Amino acid sequence: MAAKKKATTKSTSKKSKTKAKSPSKPKSGKPAFGGYAINFAGRQETVEQVFGNKPIAPSEMTKKIWAFVKAKSLSNR
Repeated sequence: MAAKKKATTKSTSKKSKTKAKSPSKPKSGKPAFGGYAINFAGRQETVEQVFGNKPIAPSEMTKKIWAFVKAKSLSNR
């Protein structure tokens, strides 16, 4: 005689997780992150003219880019 296996049932009750959606704002007219918009369109300067010919650190690159942007009035501020 074969022993009968008892059918096992697992509890499958899962809690349903529903997130309340926050009202979304329209994204039209939103400024760039940080509020800065820089436009390099139409510029004729090369990378060597802005940074120089020698290797520099990334922090120095950032300083030189911002000095260039402020000198040429390329920012919206």
